[in-house]
Amino acid sequence: MSLETQFTIKNNEKYFHYLRTHSYWYKELNRNPNKLNQFIEEVKDAYKLRTTDKVEKAIETFEFLQSILSTLQ
Repeated sequence: MSLETQFTIKNNEKYFHYLRTHSYWYKELNRNPNKLNQFIEEVKDAYKLRTTDKVEKAIETFEFLQSILSTLQ
């Protein structure tokens, strides 16, 4: 695994944890460091770190608060 790939993974706790739990990525990244972007996309999918996921979570929270306030009235 290239040093740049190692630094990228070790500097991000989520990447490191995902790599530890999905060890097949060690082999993939050792053989082809260009797959780092694919790895990052998979981590974002698994941990719901995309912008759309964050917006969706905010909307759900807002709707939840709105339903609580409507029941209190």
